[in-house]
Amino acid sequence: MDGLRGGLARSDYLALIEARVRAPEELQAALINRRRRPVAGPDGRLMIVAADHTARGMLAVGADPLAVADRFTLLERLCLALAVPGVDGVMASADVLEELAWLGRLDGMLAIGTMNRGGIIGATWELDDRLTAYDAEHIVRFGLDGGKTLLRIDHEDPGTARTLEMVARVTTQLADHRVLAMVEPLPYHKAPDGRAVLDPSEDRLMKVVAIASGLASTSAYTWLKIPATEHAAQVASTTTLPILLLGGDPGANWEQTFSRWEAALRAPNIRGLVPGRPLLYPHELDVTEAVRRAVALVHPSGTNSTDLL
Repeated sequence: MDGLRGGLARSDYLALIEARVRAPEELQAALINRRRRPVAGPDGRLMIVAADHTARGMLAVGADPLAVADRFTLLERLCLALAVPGVDGVMASADVLEELAWLGRLDGMLAIGTMNRGGIIGATWELDDRLTAYDAEHIVRFGLDGGKTLLRIDHEDPGTARTLEMVARVTTQLADHRVLAMVEPLPYHKAPDGRAVLDPSEDRLMKVVAIASGLASTSAYTWLKIPATEHAAQVASTTTLPILLLGGDPGANWEQTFSRWEAALRAPNIRGLVPGRPLLYPHELDVTEAVRRAVALVHPSGTNSTDLL
């Protein structure tokens, strides 16, 4: 297709829209028939781009509340990111994964499907985060390489118990099929106005990492996704599970974010990155430059080439 080596041509985007109307089966087939690869490459590290924010209504970057709202721009940035050598794959909801697969951008890439997007940002039920995207059955059916769940733990929110039980169940279901289960455990609390707010405490983060490590009937296929805190190695020491670091929305503090990634990646079980907005909507850098810098941290000896299955 046009622009395959870089961004997204407008003609391909229009053809994608037409395919949704006239040949919707092509989107599913593109996922199922894409070329596959092992999860871990020769260096045992992963550089994954996260693009699952829109499915729970998170469209903001910095001061722009609708930065991620334009789908052409999002797909164009994802195409640029996936074209950088050393990027191992993408994590996204079904709409984004199908679009990228149809555009031919997922051949030889890992495709990780996000699962619980029911915790709509800003909703009163935000921590009652139910399955509204992929379930384990369809992750396996469509040949995805893993499923990702978000586990926000607030001791005073009853929705946490339901989410905890759901994450444990789908983690077991994925493992039964020997499919990677990526769990993102995060400590939360309620602000005075009732909003769910991330707790920055490393002590609480260690607690939820410990909880996530013990979920399900097996932990053999579980990876964790956590923030890169100041003492990330200490947080990582709570578990032997492989860990990928998320990015959040660093804004003008992007240099600090990259520095923390670099320091954290020295821990033996911190095996890579899974950032979204810092790479797709970077502050000052362009997408390609931001992704190249991240890849150099994850795969410092070069690209992580793997034999396609």
